[in-house]
Amino acid sequence: MKTFTKLLLTLLLGVTLSHAAAFSKDAKFRGTTAHITAQQPLTTGANTLVVELKKNGKAITDAKVTLKAFMPAMPGMPAMSSKAEAKNLGEGKYKATLNLVMNGTWQLHIFITPKEGRKSRIKTTLNF
Repeated sequence: MKTFTKLLLTLLLGVTLSHAAAFSKDAKFRGTTAHITAQQPLTTGANTLVVELKKNGKAITDAKVTLKAFMPAMPGMPAMSSKAEAKNLGEGKYKATLNLVMNGTWQLHIFITPKEGRKSRIKTTLNF
């Protein structure tokens, strides 16, 4: 019986890990939190991110959400940025695709404009 239980737990763990996001990060500003995930590891080119937004623990379900990733100018390299309007997936989840043209540290700003209430912005970074 112990062998069967171990086998079952191993299979459940394997299935759980196979469905886990390849990228995951949490960010917050005051009472607003963002859980950012991607099904693939971040890479150069198109990256589709899903952002789950909550305000004081409650899902932000009806807002305009914009993602902006940027890398400031450095010696010998111009500034780079990618901006996208996120699609509302329901239940506080929003999906957007950003084009990240090179590896490195990108600043990510998530702009949230609810139908009612104050606008907010969450800042974080993406590293790959």
